[in-house]
Amino acid sequence: MMENKIEVPINSLDARILDVIKTCYDPEIPVNIYELGLIYKLSVSEGNDVHVLMTLTSPACPVAESLPVEVEERIKALPEVNSVKVEITFDPPWEKDMMSEEAKLELGLF
Repeated sequence: MMENKIEVPINSLDARILDVIKTCYDPEIPVNIYELGLIYKLSVSEGNDVHVLMTLTSPACPVAESLPVEVEERIKALPEVNSVKVEITFDPPWEKDMMSEEAKLELGLF
């Protein structure tokens, strides 16, 4: 099982960024993108430059253009953040097993 386990060194800014990411939803699925397992990596430099490596549920996802922009804009709204780069990857491809237990329960997948 590949439950959502990204490596994030937790400090107060990292925690706030994760909180912001958890406010972003795929409009077709009532679960936030973190719990869906769409966030593969989050890194914050010493100068508060943020890099997010994420995926989408499929390459043909209807929100492929808007969801990464939404993630970027919400993170940029944090006053301490200097810059944000959201990178999309499909390696590895997203699978339902990447969802958290909470997301699976919400979607009735048990």
